[in-house]
Amino acid sequence: MEVGIHPLTDNPTLAWKEISKSQRVIKINTKPPSPEVPNNKVRVVCMSDTHSLTHHIKFDVPDGDIFIHAGDFTRCGKQDEVIEFNNWLEKLPHKHKLVIAGNHELSFDHTFTHPFQNANNSCCKKSTGANILDEIPTLGNSKESLAEAVKTENIRQYLSNCVYLQDESIELYGLKIYGTPWQPEFCKWAFNVKRGKDCLAKWEQIPEDVDILITHTPPVGHGDLCCSGVRAGCVELLTTVQQRVRPRYHVFGHVHEGYGITSDGRIIFINASTCDINYLPNNHPVVFDVTLPKGRTKDDV
Repeated sequence: MEVGIHPLTDNPTLAWKEISKSQRVIKINTKPPSPEVPNNKVRVVCMSDTHSLTHHIKFDVPDGDIFIHAGDFTRCGKQDEVIEFNNWLEKLPHKHKLVIAGNHELSFDHTFTHPFQNANNSCCKKSTGANILDEIPTLGNSKESLAEAVKTENIRQYLSNCVYLQDESIELYGLKIYGTPWQPEFCKWAFNVKRGKDCLAKWEQIPEDVDILITHTPPVGHGDLCCSGVRAGCVELLTTVQQRVRPRYHVFGHVHEGYGITSDGRIIFINASTCDINYLPNNHPVVFDVTLPKGRTKDDV
């Protein structure tokens, strides 16, 4: 099914006011996972937006079969931050660990690491050699830290204890999982694209047979309400998810105060942001059990 551009795409708050007239949002309360997982199900443990604060986490990360981190695992993507996160991942007991980047992972975005090759990118307005870091707010980082982050070569090599997904799929236990880091423009940081057709072009890469979708940005209307009352989610992502992809679960983060689980009656939407609005890692991981396709068991992997 072809997805179009909503006329209010540049104002997700107003767009949702219109869209919500024909949709429902069901709030789902989290509860402690049962100790046993049947053999025809796998346990998925989700986190996001840890921002190099894993050493301050005061809770245990629940065990499971698949661990998902939906981006912003660093402050700005410096090599030492990535290595620290990778070392933390190594200690987790999960058999499979999946990670995507978020807007804070500057070193994973070629717009910043290879600016001359990306002069036509919508995030990069200067193509004459000017430092594009001068165009973005520091968000609590020093300019020196940002400059150090984008100079790191082949940053993905330091994520050796997980599978890093960037517009890619992986199949586990017969379940297809797709991860993508892009989001509507936000302070001109990493993986930013303009709302409307540019965002939709990224979502069009998502296959239709996905069971679990991982994005950094929320869709509009689910886990995207900021404390200011403004919605930050992507309108075209919601349309894509509901009308074309139709995953069983959609996991994301980005908007810290949007932490929690909702549903439209068919898809489960999970904002797994670990850090709260004050950038304190107080939100517990979200855990859910997925029924495997008929005839598949956890022994298949």
